[in-house]
Amino acid sequence: MSYLIKDKVAIITGASSGIGYAAAETLAKAGAKVAIGARRTDKLEELAKKITDNGGEAFYQKLDVTKKEDCDSFAKAVLEKWGSIDILVNNAGLMPLSYFKNLKVDEWDKMIDVNLKGVLYCTGAVITHMKEKKSGHIVNVSSTAGRIVFPGGIVYCATKHAVTAFTEGLRQEFSVRSNIRVTSVEPGIVETELTNTITDESIKDYVENARSIEGLQSQDVANAILYAVDSPSYVNVNEILMRPTQQEH
Repeated sequence: MSYLIKDKVAIITGASSGIGYAAAETLAKAGAKVAIGARRTDKLEELAKKITDNGGEAFYQKLDVTKKEDCDSFAKAVLEKWGSIDILVNNAGLMPLSYFKNLKVDEWDKMIDVNLKGVLYCTGAVITHMKEKKSGHIVNVSSTAGRIVFPGGIVYCATKHAVTAFTEGLRQEFSVRSNIRVTSVEPGIVETELTNTITDESIKDYVENARSIEGLQSQDVANAILYAVDSPSYVNVNEILMRPTQQEH
């Protein structure tokens, strides 16, 4: 099968596990050169080796998306290596769900820093390059939580609502004027490490109930990302909303 993204350069954040890991493998198999970033460099090294062992091209660098200088440095390193950035997948995210009354302020701050500011910083690091070459594709991994608010997730939902709004704003500002395509991928329950950051014991029943249904796999979301970025240049896949069949909300 021939892919349109062959030889394109893709940056993927949060690539050390879950959706980011699967997306990197999937885009590399489709012929893209993948630049993977996360805080756990041992996992990045393992992924980069797997990609190169399979005949792909990979570059990795430690990336903390909450630090603007990290995001700028990462984009600069990719441009120095491959001369282009064609795709950005903003995937890094945290979901320490908690009831607001428990006032887990540190966790609110982390979610805002990673889920929202990280998306802004990484997009800001590539947008001038994409604008100058009048092409590019930005994929923001949002969530069904970016559409539907639920108790125990209101701060997480707020960050994902913001990502969804930001994504649409990018489309309006850059798609027509600069030929930059923009996609929001919004999965429901996915079987990843995302729930590992939950410390609020009072919400554990909700989490266990969510785990009782057959969730999406990271590969399912990676396939959706590939569909969006590998569509013909005149097609702007703006939103992909996907849930497990058994998920009601």
